[in-house]
Amino acid sequence: MREETGSFDISDKQEAQVEAANALLFLQGQGRTLVDLRQTQEDHDVAHSASSSSISDNGEESEPVSSDHKARGGKATRRPTAEPSNCEDMLKALKKENRALRESVEKMALSETSLRNDPEKVKFYTGLPNFFVFETVMWLLAPHMNGSRNTVKLSKFQQLLLTLMRLRLDLRNQDLAYRFGVKVGTVTRTVLKMVNVMSTTLVPTAVFWPSRAELRKNLPAALRSTYPDCAVIIDYFSVTLEKPGSEGNLLCVSISGSNTLKYLIGMAPQGVVTFVSKGSPGSVSDKSLAESCGFLSKLLPGDIVLADKDLDIGESVAIRGAQLNITGCQSREGSEGSRVVPLTDISTERLNVRRHVERVVSMIKQRYSMLTGPVESPFTATERSSNTATFDKIVQVACALNNLFHHKFWILFT
Repeated sequence: MREETGSFDISDKQEAQVEAANALLFLQGQGRTLVDLRQTQEDHDVAHSASSSSISDNGEESEPVSSDHKARGGKATRRPTAEPSNCEDMLKALKKENRALRESVEKMALSETSLRNDPEKVKFYTGLPNFFVFETVMWLLAPHMNGSRNTVKLSKFQQLLLTLMRLRLDLRNQDLAYRFGVKVGTVTRTVLKMVNVMSTTLVPTAVFWPSRAELRKNLPAALRSTYPDCAVIIDYFSVTLEKPGSEGNLLCVSISGSNTLKYLIGMAPQGVVTFVSKGSPGSVSDKSLAESCGFLSKLLPGDIVLADKDLDIGESVAIRGAQLNITGCQSREGSEGSRVVPLTDISTERLNVRRHVERVVSMIKQRYSMLTGPVESPFTATERSSNTATFDKIVQVACALNNLFHHKFWILFT
């Protein structure tokens, strides 16, 4: 009886090994031919062994005993003498498993299909609200995305996605090279190329100063009663440059005279970016930057300019017939020429205004992490043709993408 039990143990192990090998070969697309030949021979050997063990001492046939049940010390059970073929069932199960594996891989991949069916994935990787907006941006840029030897390995979809991931998550070039299966140099060239295309195509479409009628049409409730003539919310922000370590970055620092770049950004009360300056050395004053970047020329008499911190541009704004109001100060509303507000007059409405302004100001840098710095040296170079630094274009592109995400952009300009 020990020999009988041993023969069934070997048979079970062989069957398990054959099934595992068969499943692996099927998933690799190699079919079942080699395994079927081996299985046929092993099934013949097992059947012969089982037939011999099923004959009793008196010459009568008996049903085979389950060896693994006996091994557990239980009462012997009888196995049927003939089992129906389950090859078709196994094939169906393997096909189902194959489909599940393919779907799992597709879901993890950065492909059009995976993004189309997952809005949260689009938001996380691109900063855009859904795949429809991504397709719209793609439609605008595609005619200007001429192929080149340096980026031929990436499709137009991949070039746009890679660039948006660079701006959105501030991923390193080496990381993106691994994700997209290309060299680091290809990533750098792709980002530079796409930033140039978006700067000339997308920025003029999405970043511009609206008319007064457009501003008043959908003024937020937080400002409607307190500042009905609010035309813009402004802020200054600085971005640090990468620590000097290369010749290109040393040149940039020597030209700017500072290791930071400073920008003035203007936003409509709805939260849409309507103006962004070029980068200036971080040591420049608020007043000098406002007067040199072209912001003041956008203002009309009677406009209200809001800020959440004290700025020294009150006089410059007043010259244009407009008024600066500082929502972050409780003792006054603005700089020289603005009326002083007693602390007892600070109402819940004013507090709502302050919160609204703070939220609008922090929105863009939170959405596109690359704007938090430090700026890598390849992006600090200034193009001779446009006399604009690459990072200035990146800031403009981030503002344009922010507008496309903001649903009030579509309401404000439609």
